[in-house]
Amino acid sequence: MKTSMKILTCLMLMLLAACSSQNVKQQEVLTTKPAIANKPPSVASQNPPMMMAQNGKTLNLVRIMDGAACKNELEGAKGIFLVYADPNDIERIKQEKGAKVFTEFEAKIQIFSEHALQHAVNTMNLAKDPFALGDDVTQQKLAQQLTDNFRVAVIDSLDTFKKETALTIDVAAFPPSFVFYQTGCQATLPESDSSEDDNYLEAN
Repeated sequence: MKTSMKILTCLMLMLLAACSSQNVKQQEVLTTKPAIANKPPSVASQNPPMMMAQNGKTLNLVRIMDGAACKNELEGAKGIFLVYADPNDIERIKQEKGAKVFTEFEAKIQIFSEHALQHAVNTMNLAKDPFALGDDVTQQKLAQQLTDNFRVAVIDSLDTFKKETALTIDVAAFPPSFVFYQTGCQATLPESDSSEDDNYLEAN
């Protein structure tokens, strides 16, 4: 799983300032058109939730990640995953440890999210259903299955990360972005351009 190359700096400023009333232009992540079994609706016109509530805290969307995994040579999935964080924790950690620590945090999040996605895909039933009512129904079922599997797979890592870093975060799947493969897995991601990657937890 690799972080998206283009996250708008203004988005970071708005989110970390808790100015959640502004709409954010959703980036187009799936830039290729592979041979796939099911196509999701276009994600370009859909905005992910800008905030989420967790245990009495309000977490802001601070990063969008690409994720991809193959179950075998034929089956797999890819899509977008959203990273939320507590802006108060971010500011406190910056004061205590400096902004550079977030580079380490980013690497940890990428690693455990990648492992969770791989586990989620491995435990899915991606085989074609001969009794499916249509591609839309199949897409919805697979998207829900992946979302549920990812949540189960990532929850322990999120708890461990919070204990180790004192930073409250969440990583959530974005179902409208999912693409599923059933006849040849092409779940690969383009190499990111590090020059365009901002530290996602760092306030500018």
